[in-house]
Amino acid sequence: MNRATLIFLGAFLALSFSWAGLLLSNVNSYGGLAPHFDETDNKAYPAQVPGLAAQGAQVYADLGCAYCHTQQISGGEPSADLTRKWGERESYARDYIREESVLLGELRVGPDLRNFGARDSTAAAIYLHLYNPQIETKGSTMPPYAFLFTTRKIVGQPSPLALDRVKVNVPAGSEIIPTDRAEALVAYLLNLRDSYEYPVEKQKNTPPKPPAAPHGAAEHKPEAHK
Repeated sequence: MNRATLIFLGAFLALSFSWAGLLLSNVNSYGGLAPHFDETDNKAYPAQVPGLAAQGAQVYADLGCAYCHTQQISGGEPSADLTRKWGERESYARDYIREESVLLGELRVGPDLRNFGARDSTAAAIYLHLYNPQIETKGSTMPPYAFLFTTRKIVGQPSPLALDRVKVNVPAGSEIIPTDRAEALVAYLLNLRDSYEYPVEKQKNTPPKPPAAPHGAAEHKPEAHK
């Protein structure tokens, strides 16, 4: 074995061990996180994902929503995500520990959805947007998901989940209602919210206050040039 081969193998092994060490340390750190119990609220955060919302997470993944939407609020100063009101704070690793699959996303074509449930939105508005995004958002690049809905004859009273007849074209005597998959997806979206501020993460991410000026020290002001 010549010298060049030994150098190559040595460099390869060094990089491999470094990469593995970095990966394992992050996995261990994430795996060691636990929900934070707030004695004031008598609740654990993050909360357990409700059953219907957990089913909706699978629908979200199956539809490939993560290709166009992220679920991670960036921090730093300034933060464009916080300026857009996509969240009240940046995302922490602890936010995701209840999730079976972490859907961070691959590309942000549409808005970040990590705190979608905390925004001023209703199930009726989300259903309408899923059925045809162009109804409320002209020029939206989001494709319609009309296959998540079904048209049926009205028997007795109309369904409370039926789409607004004024905004969609519905045959006379019929209504368009969401399927079980659509209901689960909307439940998942409305459950997305990270409003709780964990004490440990808050302490780590709060920038230190600038040192106070010594008591009695005169403020130095540069003399004006004459």
